[in-house]
Amino acid sequence: MRSLKLRFSYFTLMPLFIVLGCSQNHEENFSFSEIESQSIEVDEVSERYGIPEASFKIYDGVIKKNQFLADILLGYGVPYGSIAALENVAKDVYDVRKLRQGDPYAMFCTKDSTEAACYFVVETSPETYVVYQLNDSISAYIGKKPVITKIREVGGIINSSLSQTIAENDLSPTLANKLSDIYAWTVDFYRIQRGDYFKVIFEEIYVDGQAIGIGHILAAEFVHRDEAFYSYRFVQDSVANFFDENGESLRKAFLKAPLKFSRISSKYTMKRYHPVQKRWKAHLGTDYAAPPGTPIMATGDGTIVASAFSQYNGHYVKVKHNSTYTTQYLHMSKRKVKVGQRVKQGDIIGLVGSTGLATGPHVCYRFWKNGTQVDPYKQDLPPSEPIEPKYKDAFKAAMDTLAPRLEQIKIEWEEDV
Repeated sequence: MRSLKLRFSYFTLMPLFIVLGCSQNHEENFSFSEIESQSIEVDEVSERYGIPEASFKIYDGVIKKNQFLADILLGYGVPYGSIAALENVAKDVYDVRKLRQGDPYAMFCTKDSTEAACYFVVETSPETYVVYQLNDSISAYIGKKPVITKIREVGGIINSSLSQTIAENDLSPTLANKLSDIYAWTVDFYRIQRGDYFKVIFEEIYVDGQAIGIGHILAAEFVHRDEAFYSYRFVQDSVANFFDENGESLRKAFLKAPLKFSRISSKYTMKRYHPVQKRWKAHLGTDYAAPPGTPIMATGDGTIVASAFSQYNGHYVKVKHNSTYTTQYLHMSKRKVKVGQRVKQGDIIGLVGSTGLATGPHVCYRFWKNGTQVDPYKQDLPPSEPIEPKYKDAFKAAMDTLAPRLEQIKIEWEEDV
């Protein structure tokens, strides 16, 4: 039995400051004897949320269940009138009714015997906070903590699924979601096999020394069934997209599947034993089993030509993409679109259910080409637009920087003892 070992490294993204110095020897303008050296002492002021800590006595707390702003402020001697004025002023900045259980807060009070409340600060997310000013004038404003972006490089071998490999190695599940989005058109995540592997270079966001999320994926390599798929993030005409090593877009006209992280329970076949009708018949669709209520996505841009209910199909939606392709989604618990509505690839058009002739929650995905139902996995589907000629040199320069770093990411197996 083999176990997965991940290797990674960090690179902090920091501004590059270039200081240009000029030296001129103009003795007619000054002499060294005329210059006096002065030493200036500067006291370092420690701030918290942009407020000088030394000037206040600070009390920390966490908003409790069913605790409102008034409950907290009254405990620090803030009168009802000031609380009402604050709620009125703050509604256009950050409505106090949005404060949630578990949000950390700090109360800044004067250091004298009155301990008058001056500022009430609530952290509304790992990187943002709201300052409610209670002294001088009632006001509120939103502040942000310093954010550090680091570049992280990770590689891993898949034993079961991408999401499980990510979770088992203490990586953010967002990374699995982002990779699946990038490769949704090229990698069949429902047929991943043991030994497939990935390498990825991505941004990781830090606040107060703690990782709080993932930024952009910059480059990735995904090896599926011994075929390598490369992706490089590149922005052209203010739109970011992912392209392979040849500058071709990874985005195709159709997604590989209408669901994320599900499983194929029944494939397209001309002969299948129907579990309800108890007879052999063609199954001209692909069934994806998933929990009830799982969002179903349109696999391509198009127009809704049917959104209805029938005895066998249950709640279903049909999308006409162009004169060649049409897709259909059966057995929904709920439909989210109407006939005539335009949808984009990835839009939610319904929820997984078991309506109609179904034994359990799933979506039956059907695919038409030129009016005939076909197996979508056997179609050579059209790609989106490649890198524009005017951007080719810039794209190549970016790829030439990232490709060697992808290559250097090590994938290592360890044998279990």
